[in-house]
Parts: sequence; structure tokens; C-alpha cells
Amino acid sequence: MRNAFQEELDSIHDTLVRMGNIVATSMEAATRALLEPNLELAETVIKEDDTIDEMQHELDARTMMIIARQSPVAGDLRTLVTSLRMSADLERMGDMAHHIAKLARMRYPNCAVPNELRETIVTMDRVAVSIIKKTTQAIDTRNTTLALELEKDDDEMDKLHRQLFKVLMDEKWEHGTELAIDMTLLGRYYERCADHAVSVGRRVYYMVNGEYNS
Repeated sequence: MRNAFQEELDSIHDTLVRMGNIVATSMEAATRALLEPNLELAETVIKEDDTIDEMQHELDARTMMIIARQSPVAGDLRTLVTSLRMSADLERMGDMAHHIAKLARMRYPNCAVPNELRETIVTMDRVAVSIIKKTTQAIDTRNTTLALELEKDDDEMDKLHRQLFKVLMDEKWEHGTELAIDMTLLGRYYERCADHAVSVGRRVYYMVNGEYNS
């Protein structure tokens, strides 16, 4: 019985890791679709979000079934309940990539990002993908050091977000209100992705230690 239960726990763990890997790939592809611009790639990312959503729904249903059937306690229960929360955060991170891809599709065949913001968006993508990969690694290895590092990584994203707003608010901005709104939303997508990663990191810490880091 214990071996079968452990296999079920391992399956939940493996699904979370797969979700994280797909989200990282989707974020990277969404930004490429935005900057190239590439309509086919944008459509691929949009479709992939359905896969992430389905994985979350299936994982949550499987987790609830395990809890109902096995009545786990202590660390096992903490792992399962935390997994429910982490799957929700990963799904939302996937949604951010989905939104970026939709922006790329909406503005195609034009590039939605003006030249003066291109470098900032490239950097925000690099930071976001790095954060997603580190989040996935923290889940996979239960490494609390990596999990806590995510808050510092989020600080870097927040700094980039402020830089983007500085350009948008500058009197030299000449691209109009509509593009300013697009860029405001775009910056928010990357920033929110990092926020969800921090949430996952805190849950990894709680899963391992049974308490939240203060």
C-alpha cells in the first residue's frame, strides 16, 4: 500500500515538473512570436495553454482523489495540499505566456514592441524564463535555497518593470495611447509571472519545512 501511495505522490511531483517545463518553453516562444513577429509560433503558444490547463485540472482531480482515498497525514498531506496550490500558480504563469502570444497575434504582421523598449522586453523575457526554470528546479529537487532565491529574482523583474514605465511616462513617447496600453499590459504579464513564481517558492519551502519563511 505504501509503495502504491508513493508512486501516486511521485506522479503528482512529475506532473508539476512537466508543467513547469512547458511554461518555460511557452514563455520563451511567446516572446519570440512577439518580437519577430511570428504568427504561427504565437498560435502554437496559445494552443499549448490548453494543454497546461488540462494538466492542472487532471492533477487537481487526481490529488483530491488521493486525499479522499488515502487520508494522508503530516508531510504527505502537506505535499498534496501544497501541490494543489503550486499547480494553480503554474497554470497562471502559463496564462501570462498565453496573453503575450495573443498580443503578438493581435498586432501581426507588425511588431507590437517599439525599438526603444525592445531591449527591456528581451531582458524581461530572459529573467522570466530563468525564474520559471528555477521554480521548476526547486519543485523537482525540493531545494529551499533555490526557492528563497526567487524573491531576489522577482526584485530584478520589478526593476525592469519600473524601467519600462519610465519610458512610457517620458514626454518623448511618440507611439500613442494604444501602444502604451499594450506595453503596460505586456510588462504586467512578465511581472505577474515572477510573482507567481515567488508564490511557488514559498510553497516549496513550506512543503519541506512545515512552516512559511518569515
